[in-house]
Amino acid sequence: MSSIFTKIIRGEIPSYKVYEDERTFAFLDIHPESAGHVLVVPKVEVDKFYDLSDEDYAALWATVKKLAKHMDEVLGERVLLRVIGTDVPHVHVHLMPLDPTWEHGRVLELSDGEMTEIAEKLRLS
Repeated sequence: MSSIFTKIIRGEIPSYKVYEDERTFAFLDIHPESAGHVLVVPKVEVDKFYDLSDEDYAALWATVKKLAKHMDEVLGERVLLRVIGTDVPHVHVHLMPLDPTWEHGRVLELSDGEMTEIAEKLRLS
């Protein structure tokens, strides 16, 4: 059975995609802790980061670095990085702009229009 992230990567579930390359995919978290909360995932469905191939592991972290720098430049906020890995059995890295109102565990309620606007602002080709 495919993870929700694999279904997003395949386009079976809609997402607010901000980046894609041959090995990684990044999209807005639909339960963001801050506006611009991005999830970066490898395209290969692997539960634990240490089970990734060396190539997929390197690609994941290269994308995380690239997107974090881009987010900092576009949003003007320091970017918080978290690797939790308990809610979906598919490796994923959280990138969150650390705005002055950020609180751990907070969930923002953003409209489709707000999510689309943020995704367009963060989109990196």
